[in-house]
Parts: sequence; C-alpha cells; structure tokens
Amino acid sequence: MTFEEIKNLDEQYVMHSYGRFPVAIDRGEGATLWDVDGKEYIDFTAGIGVASLGHGDQGWLEAVTRQAAKLAHISNLFYTEPYAKAAEKLCTRTGMSNVMFGNSGAEANEAMIKLARKWSFDRYGKGRGTVITLRNSFHGRTITTLAATGQDKFHDYFFPFTEGFRYASANDMDSLEEVAGHDVCAVMVELIQGEGGVLPLDREFVEKAADLCAKRDWLFLVDEVQTGVGRTGSLFAFQQYGIQPDAVSFAKGIAGGLPFGGVMANERCQDVFTPGTHGTTFGGNPIAAAAACHVLDRMDGAFLAQVTEKGDYLRAQVEELALPCLGKTRGMGLMTGVEVKEGWTNRDLAAKLIKNGLLVLTAGPGLRFLPPLTITQEEMDKGLAILKETLG
Repeated sequence: MTFEEIKNLDEQYVMHSYGRFPVAIDRGEGATLWDVDGKEYIDFTAGIGVASLGHGDQGWLEAVTRQAAKLAHISNLFYTEPYAKAAEKLCTRTGMSNVMFGNSGAEANEAMIKLARKWSFDRYGKGRGTVITLRNSFHGRTITTLAATGQDKFHDYFFPFTEGFRYASANDMDSLEEVAGHDVCAVMVELIQGEGGVLPLDREFVEKAADLCAKRDWLFLVDEVQTGVGRTGSLFAFQQYGIQPDAVSFAKGIAGGLPFGGVMANERCQDVFTPGTHGTTFGGNPIAAAAACHVLDRMDGAFLAQVTEKGDYLRAQVEELALPCLGKTRGMGLMTGVEVKEGWTNRDLAAKLIKNGLLVLTAGPGLRFLPPLTITQEEMDKGLAILKETLG
C-alpha cells in the first residue's frame, strides 16, 4: 500500500488519539528503518524504548518463532515453561523475590499500586491507601495511573479520577515530608522522569526517600517501565542507585517488541497477591515470555557496558555539535534528553529531523533519544550527521 492509502484508512477507521508524523514505516533492520516508499531512517526511538534489540534481530525472531509453533497461548490456570524461566531470570539478576506478569507499563504500575494498597490493608486495615508520587512524573494512561501521574495536563476530561494520590517535588525531601501523613502506604518514583523530560533523580534524594519509607513502614515503589531492561546501562536503573525497592514495575523493552510487562516484589511483598486478588488474561503469554527470556539472556555484563559507552558517546557528540537550537544533554545509558533552547519547539524540531531521516521523540520541553540498545557506531554517526545537517 502507498502512504496515502494507509493514511486514508487510518483517517476513516482509526480513532484520532495520536498526532502522527507523516511517515508509514514498512520494515527495519537494527536501528535502520525504511518507509513504504523505500526512504531510509535512523531510529533514535526504538518504538519509545520497546525494540531493545533493534528491528529484525535474528535471535529474537528465532525464539519467538519456535514458541509460536509450539504454543501461542494458554490460560494462567495452567503452568508453562517460558514465563517461569523469565521470572527466574528477572529475580536472580535483581535480588527481588517474585514477579507477576502483565502486558503494558500502565498495567504494571496499576498492579504495583494495588500491591501496595493490599499490603497496607493486610497490615493496618482501611484508611492507609495513599500513594505519594512526584510532580512531573508519568505512570500511564489508565484512570488510576493518570491520577498517579504528577502533571496537571493529564488531570482533565476523564473525571472522576481515582483518589488516593498526593504529589511531592523531585529531589526535595522537605516537600516529601510535607505531603506525608498517617494515610500513606507508599512512595512511587521514576528514577529518571522520562515523559517529563528525561530528568534523573539525585542519588541522595532517592536514598533518603527509601530510608523514610523504611522508617514510616511505607513501601518504596520504582517505576522502571522506561528505564528498565538495560536502557540505562544496568539491567534496572535502581541497581545504580544503591537501593533495593519493595516493588519494581517494568515493560517496554522486556520482550523486544511484544506486549509484556509486570511487577517484581521483594520478600516483604512477595505474598501480597493471592489467588483471585489480581490477574490478567494475557499476562505471561508464552510467545512474549520466550521473547523476554531471549532479551534477558542477551543482556550480559559486556552488553550493558556497551550501552553505557554508546550513551556517553551520543551525549558527548550532541553537545560537541553546539547546535543553535539545542542545549545540554542529560540521561543514563541510551536514555538521553536534550534541552531545546528558547525560540524553538521540540515538536517542530522533531518534525524537521524525521523529514530528513532521523526518528526522534519529545519529552517535556526537550527532545528524547531512545535508540535500540544494539545500535551500531555507524548508525549513531549517521543519526548525528542528520542532526547536524538539519539543525546546524
């Protein structure tokens, strides 16, 4: 089909809930994509951090194909090997105790919120279900995860929102203390606020927030939907912050392109969910779990070290370009935010870059780069050349 034919079908039959750029992607290899007209693009988005091993990875394809030929789906009322192996890999590499699988980041965060509230109810009864999150956070698009999100622009249209959330300022312990109360059961944070602008939290703040949770008998919850599964140069970002959370959510890159996510719990919370208290039809799907096993197996120490090196190189090169519209960079591993200077808008800059063959994302007022973790030096340099040519 041509681009216009695809666009016309979209306009007639698809709800207009996305502001799409005028590109129809047809295929990909590594961090390189081609549209339906054969035009080449360098991918600095990875499907918003999902295609962790890039596009068309042969090992991933073989793992998915083998499992698809064997068993595509079965109810969670029965055991299957792939989800059990994925759970073992996650827990042994993170120090967490167990995991529950779902399909998406919002669903994973919803489960984590439910886990915290049930944990508190089991210990204290009703009246202690408030979760503190941070301003500028983003935790999902369900009614509850929108309520958990600390950005006013998301708190509209869909009233009434789920109650039981209060917001503190990032890196400000006084602000966190001010919103504390006897009704609190947990603090929930992104270690790098992704949608908010790729803003890493200070290590000292994270350590003190975790200590406060321990003193108040709250849970410390970490949303690693975007930062997890190798994105920041460690399997999970919390492993670089010197903490062990009570629960951690994950999704996006875990299955390399298939819908998969979940929440891990430590010993303190491992027995909170009991049969019938939470569930999801497709959670732990055999094909997605087989993909997750392959992704996790690929992310050894050497692989993760390369993610750190690539991210350091990318940020250094962007700053070295000294483009008139761009400022400082920030981030960890291959999760990079770039400041957009006054007088320009990130949406306009992204549109220009995409038109010239570099797919990028926006975040807060800046640009965001989330390339596949397998991106090559050649692909990074091609992307940087487009950045220079377009915005220089």
